[in-house]
Amino acid sequence: MSALATALVRLGDEVTGADRTLGTPNIRFLESLGIRVFPDDGSGIDAKTDEVIVSTAIEATNPGLIFAKELGLPVTHRARALARALEGHRLVAVVGTCGKSTVTAMLGHVLAECGFDPFCVNGANVPGWEGAVRFGRGEFAVAEVDESDKSLVAFRPYAAIVTNASADHYSKEEMDEVFDAFIKDLPGPLVDGRVMPSTGDRQSPAAVDGNRILEVETSIPGRHNRQNAALALRMAMALGCDEARARAALLSFRGVERRLQRIGSAGNSAPAVYDDYAHNPEKLRAMWTTLAEKYAGGLCVIWRPHGYAPLRKMMDALVTMFRETIRPQDRLLLLPVYDAGGTTDRSVNSDALARLIAERVTLVADLDAAYDWCAAHCGDFAAFVTCGARDPGLPLLARRLSPIPGAA
Repeated sequence: MSALATALVRLGDEVTGADRTLGTPNIRFLESLGIRVFPDDGSGIDAKTDEVIVSTAIEATNPGLIFAKELGLPVTHRARALARALEGHRLVAVVGTCGKSTVTAMLGHVLAECGFDPFCVNGANVPGWEGAVRFGRGEFAVAEVDESDKSLVAFRPYAAIVTNASADHYSKEEMDEVFDAFIKDLPGPLVDGRVMPSTGDRQSPAAVDGNRILEVETSIPGRHNRQNAALALRMAMALGCDEARARAALLSFRGVERRLQRIGSAGNSAPAVYDDYAHNPEKLRAMWTTLAEKYAGGLCVIWRPHGYAPLRKMMDALVTMFRETIRPQDRLLLLPVYDAGGTTDRSVNSDALARLIAERVTLVADLDAAYDWCAAHCGDFAAFVTCGARDPGLPLLARRLSPIPGAA
């Protein structure tokens, strides 16, 4: 929603907003653009409001939504609003269970470096952009498109990248069906990361040049990021970028906020501190294994599940992943589920997951308790990692941990 708000402001609209939590860094950024942000009580909506844009997360009982309907104001889903905002461009949509934000940022960076001046709207902030938005005036737009609520049907892209598909919001089979329907009638190129490109995968109507490229060197670590870079490179080449220039751009890519983002450390011999968005088994495994290769001395990963329903659905997969991934020198600090309010079944929490993992896991009550535990054990690990979706306190905790008092 904040990326959409930024994009609309850059397109000349007057934008206000509402949020349950005010005063966060993201809210302050929006306010710096001239966007007034109100409490989530309906006070920001009046008869002068032209349109109310909502996400799927907004319940029917939301005061602002109720007031908008009482005033007879049009209510639009965020996906349709974003699709409308990008209508003047050839849209390259990036979809998939994992890697969307990184691939979107990579492709946007490559196209910009190759002189295409794209308009980009991402799901995560990117260094050098206005938050999650790059306002370009070129032919192409690049946007991360969300599958979590199947709202991707609002878009009619020219070209698309499918990063992968796995069980997350839905089963893998259902995800494949959603993505297959989305890409069925593309007029432009498709890069589909679900099938090995050397087998002549689902790339229709036009095969992509360089379709044997599986991994590409880039500025950020991890095999999964080399695979992400390959997807971005293949699409950039299909859109007309010179291969050598595109590869060079991927080496100058500055990464994405909260995607294996190194925050700092407490000194040359002190633990490194990272922050990551990882919230499902695949993303957590990729994060952990990538950093494990770099830090033989052990990782302390502070993770908060981002919702009760996702935790319940992913429980077995999370247990398997953590048991296979956590090394003897590692530790998982497990926070309670992030509670964003609203109506939900709260009968399962992090303690159930901790009991099933059993070893090398510690429950902590809140972010302050996590900080205190890390400060007391700062000499036991080579790196600390905060990770999880939704909770704005996680990146703030990472900054508190760097430097950790007494860790020098």
